[in-house]
Amino acid sequence: MVNFVWLGMIVFGIFVAAVNGNIEVVTKAALDGADNAVKISISLIAIITFWLGIMKLTEEAGLVRALAWIMRPVMNFIFPGVPKNHPAMGAMIMNLSANILGLGNAATPMGLIAMRELQKLNRGHDTASDAMCTFLALNTSCITLIPTTIIGIRLLYGSTDPTEIVGPTIMATAVSMTVALVTDRLLRLVYSRKGR
Repeated sequence: MVNFVWLGMIVFGIFVAAVNGNIEVVTKAALDGADNAVKISISLIAIITFWLGIMKLTEEAGLVRALAWIMRPVMNFIFPGVPKNHPAMGAMIMNLSANILGLGNAATPMGLIAMRELQKLNRGHDTASDAMCTFLALNTSCITLIPTTIIGIRLLYGSTDPTEIVGPTIMATAVSMTVALVTDRLLRLVYSRKGR
């Protein structure tokens, strides 16, 4: 569906440019956009590498394990169907720890491992389990304490205070995570009653 939205916007933009006699603007915008994308990507590599290094240092110092230890009781409550020492639980905790620290790129591999491990616990292999749905909702909306990518982009574009986004990001992601978890629980209750 999103592909059709993007296609529609592109076609509409080309159509408007052609009607106004400014078709060369489309080519210039496409080339400028590609140029900016490459520049931003290369600049973000340095920032992401820095934060991945910080993540590695915190991991070696035991901060990630401490965060995982703090999160374990909450995770056991959120995912009652997943055994406490199952590899899925460890992968989910590592994924969410990376998301909390704003390292979405580092979180992705652990998220994939978590889903693979959750699939092993899934009785209906053609349908996502409750734990899989909850994890997806939590992974997508997880609270972020340090939005490293956004800070990096703000820094690239010359922001005088690139870290001023931290407070609003924490508030927005806390609300989104709360809404995701509440909605997940409500939908689970509705569907469990329909199944009876």
